[in-house]
Amino acid sequence: MKSWMIMVLLLLGLTDMLLLLDHGITIQLESIVYLNALYLLSCIIFFLWRFRRETRYYRALRALADDIQDDWVEALPEPDFARDELVNQALRAADLFYKQKLAESNTALRLENDYIASWVHEIKAPLTAMKLTIEGHPRDPVMSRIEAEWLRVYLLIDRQLYMSRLPALDKDYVLEPCGVRGMAKNEVRDMASWCMEKNIAVEFEGEEADVVTDRKWCRFIIRQILMNAVKYSPGGGTIRISVSVLPDGHVLLRMTDEGPGIPAHDLPRIFEKGFTGGNGRIHNAATGLGLYLARSVADKIGVTIEAKAGRSEGTEMRMLFTARNGFEAVRSEKME
Repeated sequence: MKSWMIMVLLLLGLTDMLLLLDHGITIQLESIVYLNALYLLSCIIFFLWRFRRETRYYRALRALADDIQDDWVEALPEPDFARDELVNQALRAADLFYKQKLAESNTALRLENDYIASWVHEIKAPLTAMKLTIEGHPRDPVMSRIEAEWLRVYLLIDRQLYMSRLPALDKDYVLEPCGVRGMAKNEVRDMASWCMEKNIAVEFEGEEADVVTDRKWCRFIIRQILMNAVKYSPGGGTIRISVSVLPDGHVLLRMTDEGPGIPAHDLPRIFEKGFTGGNGRIHNAATGLGLYLARSVADKIGVTIEAKAGRSEGTEMRMLFTARNGFEAVRSEKME
């Protein structure tokens, strides 16, 4: 547009120069001013009309980009010129190309997840056989140590299985009344051999409280928190688990260990994927997945999870169950 305006001004200036310098043309100065004004006014009106018409497509395209939807290709504006049609064709070709790439990526990811899930199920068979062998020698101290290591392997494999199921959590979600204290006790019972190996005591406080949630996924969250508590607790330490009902009807589950605690500067990042923090580097056993998965599942099933550092040492993890499950409320609204 700028080049056109400069060209018009140059042509107008050239015309005025010819009129003034050519003695064969007699014209009054007022006529030259009138001719210039009329010419410029006509050009301005023409430019405004062309600018509005030629930018209509770009304005519509920008509006589409600001509020893009899944069906954005169908919402592409109608072209006014050949170049606009070329832009539409390029956008449709790019959309088709990346959809094909996404489909290929999803297929590869699905095959990988299926392989992992199959591997996890297959590996559970020899693990079960090992467990039966271990239980057949309850008084053997060597078997007791092996059982603790077996438990850690089993928990890691179980975590991998849940990771493969996480993307489809909304299809594998069943609400039912569950006792919070009971779920925590079951997880502690499953980790008994690990706790015994480290001589860790587990104390429960508070009465049973029922919440409406998914038992399997909720136990998975508790399991990840307890794994961290046992891993970082010193030998002979104590893990305290308390259940309380708040005045507003919410249920609070607190799990406190006597480990080294979480530095204040690490607290905002402990739920990030892959973050191990200073303690994880010292122990050289952290993967940065446990709390990340716990938070990911908690967000999906309507449970609030947060960490609180102890005054000197130790970490307190909190799980808040609302009186009405938030996940079910959102799902009910979508169904309506």
